[in-house]
Amino acid sequence: MNPKDKYNERILHELSQQGRIANTELADKIGLSASACLRRVQELENSGVIKGYRAILDSELLGNGFIAYVTVGLGKHTKGSQDAFEQAIASADEVKECHNVTGSFEYILRVETTNLKTYKSFHTDILGTLPQVSTITTHVVMDSPKDQRA
Repeated sequence: MNPKDKYNERILHELSQQGRIANTELADKIGLSASACLRRVQELENSGVIKGYRAILDSELLGNGFIAYVTVGLGKHTKGSQDAFEQAIASADEVKECHNVTGSFEYILRVETTNLKTYKSFHTDILGTLPQVSTITTHVVMDSPKDQRA
């Protein structure tokens, strides 16, 4: 199966825009029969190209009005230090995304909290207590004019 043929590309585009679209509607939009479309979707799922489907939640309506991207530098650049940091972050509910990156710091976190006061608690009580962490820089989100996760 070629995930990059024109039908698969159209299927992936439509599903990325509307993951709950009915198979018959999807088939009509891309110009395939319902059975051929379903077979392609299943192949894309089975091959791992489509990793899953999810609900996209409105953070603000859930009470998380403060969003920040936080860069984190580690004091030691060892596998053990990275593993310990990642394990600690995995249990932090405030962290919605954690990315190991190249550059002048090791991680970028997407953090959501209720407000600045609760972010300060996260910053102090969680990030600030991790022995692996040497630098923390916070970038507060003021607006998101383009966000393809939503």
